[in-house]
Amino acid sequence: MKPTTDQMIEMLRTMLTIRHFEVTARTQYGHNRDLGSFLGALHSYEGQEAIAAGSCACLRCDDYVLSSHRGHGHFIAKGGDVKAMLAEILGKESGCSRGRGGSMHMFDVKLGLLGGNGVVGGGIPLALGPAFSAQYRGTDQVSAAFFGEGASSQGVFHEAMNLAALWRLPIIFMCENNRYAVRTPACEGVSVPEISVRAAGYGCPGVTVDGNDPVAVFEATSEAVARARAGDGPSLIEAVAYRQQPHCMVIAENRQEAELEQMRECDPLPNYETRLLTERLIDHQQLQAMKDEVTNLMDEAVAYAEAAPYPDPAAVHDYLWA
Repeated sequence: MKPTTDQMIEMLRTMLTIRHFEVTARTQYGHNRDLGSFLGALHSYEGQEAIAAGSCACLRCDDYVLSSHRGHGHFIAKGGDVKAMLAEILGKESGCSRGRGGSMHMFDVKLGLLGGNGVVGGGIPLALGPAFSAQYRGTDQVSAAFFGEGASSQGVFHEAMNLAALWRLPIIFMCENNRYAVRTPACEGVSVPEISVRAAGYGCPGVTVDGNDPVAVFEATSEAVARARAGDGPSLIEAVAYRQQPHCMVIAENRQEAELEQMRECDPLPNYETRLLTERLIDHQQLQAMKDEVTNLMDEAVAYAEAAPYPDPAAVHDYLWA
């Protein structure tokens, strides 16, 4: 299914919001680091915005998303509050995990956002839970699991694919192939040129799409969602993009500048802006207004997060269960 004009414009807004948030988060991270305040690892989603925007545009509020260590984009695309997310990164009580989770643990149960995971592939088996729950309760909700290409070589990926196929669970396995697992190129860590072919081993459809194109991601995801809602089981989507920033803010960049420069030409954000302008789905004035709106939102998020209080040390045991 192709996206409507409104959906195409909204995907641009989502991509702009993700990009601006990530730049803001990196700025805040650097500022706090200079002050001697360590905020933990921060994994930027820059360069992968089209994947979250295109896939989550196919999901309803009551559908479920299980994220990864690089999950800010999923949180935003599913409708999460950027103020609460930035506050969480800064360790504040008003953060979406009460300042106790940090960058890799963004939750909002009301939106079906069931959190990220610092364990490689950790969210994949967890996504089977809400998928089974939806099937058991007889709803048409779906569960989407986001993970990187490195996680596709973890045993838990194959176990989850096998069980989802056996039980025909309503789940979409969304592999975000950003070409590097930390500092290891995908070609050195994955045995097949296209991860999507691994779906055949479990009797599931698999497809590889251009992860720089939100429309291509939307079309593939909408088909997978339709199958899942109809009771036809899981699908595997591999969206190939390129991570623009280092793996995280505490691991140095090892890629060659020539490679980085070449990949910047594939930047999904300016390319998608140009597409909408060329197809006259939006004009320059509307685009600038959208950018101004996103900039104002980020300014508000920074003010909110910086002013928010830290958790009370006396409450260190709150939200813990034996």
